[in-house]
Amino acid sequence: MNWTNEEKLELYAKAQMMSATDEGFRAEMLADPIAALEKVSGKKIPEGVKIKVIEQDPEYTSTIVLPAFIGDELEDEALDSVAGGGFISIGVAAQASLFW
Repeated sequence: MNWTNEEKLELYAKAQMMSATDEGFRAEMLADPIAALEKVSGKKIPEGVKIKVIEQDPEYTSTIVLPAFIGDELEDEALDSVAGGGFISIGVAAQASLFW
């Protein structure tokens, strides 16, 4: 069953909200994120998808999840941004498209 990026974003947002307000769901997400997400969405996650869930530690102001390492092969737009002292962000929408 194919997922659109919009469906992934909606599921991601719903899972975050539920994890912040429902201790049982939070525990399910930590124990078996695939099963928890399938239960909430009513759809199967594609075979072979692996999802890692981490909790924000209250001792820290933020948790930063680093993107996958891409090496020194940056696209021209990214190179221009870095050369100009800019900041590269993949954003939530891009993260959801990488979700699987």
